Amino acid sequence: MSTQGAGDAAAARRARALAEAAEAMRRVREDCVWSQRITHEDLVPYLVEESAELIDAVERGSRSELREELGDVLWQVLFHAEIASRDAGDPFDIADVADGLTRKMVRRHPHVFADARADTPEQVIELWNAAKAAEKRDRRSVLEGVAPGMPALALAQKVLGKAEGVGVRVDPAADAPATEAELGEALLALVAAARRQGWDAEAALRSRLRSLADEVREVETD
Repeated sequence: MSTQGAGDAAAARRARALAEAAEAMRRVREDCVWSQRITHEDLVPYLVEESAELIDAVERGSRSELREELGDVLWQVLFHAEIASRDAGDPFDIADVADGLTRKMVRRHPHVFADARADTPEQVIELWNAAKAAEKRDRRSVLEGVAPGMPALALAQKVLGKAEGVGVRVDPAADAPATEAELGEALLALVAAARRQGWDAEAALRSRLRSLADEVREVETD
């Protein structure tokens, strides 16, 4: 089989498999009494759980678990899209989701789909950020779009990156860890210290992040 023929066959297989998964989801939503009553809000804990299990599979390096957990996350996407397709006021389905995603990715990869040049990863990021900024031009703060419900450490990394973009920096500790392993030990030690004091480490970091967000917004309004 030619390279073109193999590519066409693979594309057809992917399209068929995804269509069958979407159809299975439709049938489940239609014929399963438990699934019929589920809302977007009801699904959130399952999405969080499945995402955590996917992350664990990635970190453990298990190929079979990775494939299974990717499927579980895909099922959550299909479930949300099927619920949305039945919304009386603003319906959309998995095809609309996929179309929107494709258009966005094409816009954000002009070096692939248009005539822009990007010879380094840094240039790719510049093009991505420029496209994203054009899409979100009516946003009044770099912090808009950052989900406050993220786990505190992930949120901290996100907010720190946004803050640096407007010139607000948080200096690392003088005795900062030299490796990721040392960082893990230092973080665990800090949580242990918080536990001994009866403090909530997650709440403490979120409180500091709120004040950092205030600093960012002050700079943006100056």
